[in-house]
Amino acid sequence: MPTVTGPTSPSSSLRDPPDYADYRERLRGEHLPLAYVDLELLLANAADLVARSGGKPVRLASKSIRCRELMRRVLDSNPLFQGVLCFSAGEAAHLAAHGFTDLVVAYPTVDAHDIELVCGQVKQGAQICLMVDDPGQLRPLVAAAAAFGVELAVAIDLDMSTQFPGLHFGVRRSPVRAVADALALADAIARSPGLRLDGLMGYEAQIAGLQDHGPGLAIRGIAIRALKRRSQFELRARRGAVVRALKQRGHSLRFVNGGGTGSLESTCADTEVTELAAGSGLYGPLLFDGYETFKPRFAAGFALPIVRRPDPGIYTCFGGGWIASGPAGVHRLPQPYLPAGARLLPTEGAGEVQTPITYAGPETLELGDPVCFRHAKAGELCEHVNELLVLLPGGGRERVPTYRGDGFAFV
Repeated sequence: MPTVTGPTSPSSSLRDPPDYADYRERLRGEHLPLAYVDLELLLANAADLVARSGGKPVRLASKSIRCRELMRRVLDSNPLFQGVLCFSAGEAAHLAAHGFTDLVVAYPTVDAHDIELVCGQVKQGAQICLMVDDPGQLRPLVAAAAAFGVELAVAIDLDMSTQFPGLHFGVRRSPVRAVADALALADAIARSPGLRLDGLMGYEAQIAGLQDHGPGLAIRGIAIRALKRRSQFELRARRGAVVRALKQRGHSLRFVNGGGTGSLESTCADTEVTELAAGSGLYGPLLFDGYETFKPRFAAGFALPIVRRPDPGIYTCFGGGWIASGPAGVHRLPQPYLPAGARLLPTEGAGEVQTPITYAGPETLELGDPVCFRHAKAGELCEHVNELLVLLPGGGRERVPTYRGDGFAFV
């Protein structure tokens, strides 16, 4: 398995971007449809994340990966990758059972079953930190901690959206927005038997997850970039005030987590942030094509077989309706990537059972040939398959299970 020895080591000897003939040969004989990851490109993206982190540790956002083996390889690639930011308490228990350490769950849970799974792993020595943003979320944690005889670590989710006149810039996430909110929740945690405040998280979704450029964003993009710059200053001041107030009240914080793939440069400059979070930049999905500060390689995708040729220049693929979550629109559709120049039909898009494409390029496409697509969001790719085909440097292949292949659907 290749290793990353520094921020530039994978990129310095990286092969030319793959073309259609390359991937058609590497996928020859495989059962289609399938999802694939090009390991060389993945590790090059990992090295770029480290280079952008300013020397701060990077916690892997598992929501954007959803494959244990690939998470292990990235964690092993550079010592600055430390810990996992999970999206589900049940997922954290699953990862802990497979030897993963330093797990933080990014979203609150009040589900008794998942909390009990976490307590069971904590009782066996696992390091799992659960997220809270409301005093009501503490009660089931206190009850489970008492039942299992464990202490549960919890972190506060600080809302990082910015309020402009007439505009909520960000996502609807946590009700903890001000110093007083954070202090009240931290004090409630301190009064709760079996709970311990472990950290603070603040995800700047409007910076990390919103592209600067893209189709139809020419004018809107100018406004987005201006709002991002203004939001960065406000967020840094707010997070700093909350961290200082918590420490002055006597609350200890093991970590202050911030950022995402799209905001590493700005978040790492915040002196109060002790670690960053990133994940989507490893796969390089479509929604990360339009950023000013970085350009991830297209390391993951899926391949559909051509099964029909209904008209000259039209090729119909089997499957393909792998639509990303979020606000509905064409930007959530997967897009054909190889052969270069292939396009969806605007009247049909990506269909559940069949997806027609138009192509008039130099490649001769036959029945059974693969068409490679890129998914709009990173980890959701893995919800459609039980395994990923890993394309190895030198032409080799191996298969690794996704969470679905492990037998789990966490959301």
